[in-house]
Amino acid sequence: MSIHKEVKKVTTNTLLKMKAAGEPISMITAYDFSFAKIFDAAGIDVILVGDSASNVMAGHETTLPITLEQMMYHAQSVVRGINRCLVVVDLPFGTYQSNSDIALASAIRIMKETGAHSIKLEGGAEVMDSIKKIVAAGIPVMGHLGLTPQSIYKFGTYTVRAKEETEADKLRSDALLLQEAGCFAIVLEKIPAQLAKEVSESLQIPTIGIGAGMHCNGQVLVMHDMLGINTEFKPRFLRQYLNMYEQVTTAVQQYISDVKQRQFPNAEEQY
Repeated sequence: MSIHKEVKKVTTNTLLKMKAAGEPISMITAYDFSFAKIFDAAGIDVILVGDSASNVMAGHETTLPITLEQMMYHAQSVVRGINRCLVVVDLPFGTYQSNSDIALASAIRIMKETGAHSIKLEGGAEVMDSIKKIVAAGIPVMGHLGLTPQSIYKFGTYTVRAKEETEADKLRSDALLLQEAGCFAIVLEKIPAQLAKEVSESLQIPTIGIGAGMHCNGQVLVMHDMLGINTEFKPRFLRQYLNMYEQVTTAVQQYISDVKQRQFPNAEEQY
């Protein structure tokens, strides 16, 4: 019997057990009630209310513009739709980088006002004070290393991170620091598969990969990419499970045509 099937509610502890049992963790992003409800009922382990909402929901070029209030609105909507999965919410850019007191206040607001179960923030040694303070307050923290989209202007590009030994070494030590600070899991984004394998094996806590190969303890994808709602974003690591862009376009065109030709509503569809 898999751990995934026997638990009534997924917790941070469930993820640790899954890693220990060698059972991969499934994670997907969601930003609203309806999709959260579908994903939860389908059996997903973790929903990430990602700051990717800035891109896919609001149309911004980067994740930087989204505010704490906007993230909380998305998180509240998601939490109303779920019964079983663990909900993780991204702390948006500017709510934790400069000051650990602000970081704690941001995390507390998310936990109190959304009903979510944990928060995620990007970075290693640089954000250690914030992580320790949030964990000390009893709030579960998921880390995020590798390509950290909130630092995109520093990197200047969305290419694979930690290919050079210096950056790879920092990632290895950051991962251990995050574990030591009390993180319950770490997202590894766009790093070489071999490095992700090494880091995953060096930790007691699970790693969740996105573009980090098959050896992570779980995988995460953005729902708009995975369901084919976006058509522009086609990185190598993405597997598209549906082409919703095409299906929705066809359905809407059919609806327009039925309305124009007075075929909708018909006699059965009126009172």
